[in-house]
Amino acid sequence: MAKFLIQASYTSEGTKGLLKEGGSGRRAAVDQVVTDLGGEVEAMYFAFGDDDIVLVVDLPDPVSMAAISLAVKASGALHTRATPLLTLDEIDEAARRLVAFRAPA
Repeated sequence: MAKFLIQASYTSEGTKGLLKEGGSGRRAAVDQVVTDLGGEVEAMYFAFGDDDIVLVVDLPDPVSMAAISLAVKASGALHTRATPLLTLDEIDEAARRLVAFRAPA
């Protein structure tokens, strides 16, 4: 499973929907989308500031995250960004791999 941090801000139309459905209604909608693609919502929080909602989700692969992102952005209700999250073991593995890189001189 691939883990992602999703940060989003509602548009005015999205905020109207949130006010109508409430937080639990949005949670149910998010759960449905993620589980339909074989994933799981690990955490979901509402916030204020630059982001209105923050989630951590597990999905089978990055393509599933891209599919969700495209559908959500096409709705016009939210502006989102998704950040892939790596485990400690994944970073350890990356650190062991040799990379032939030369900085510009």
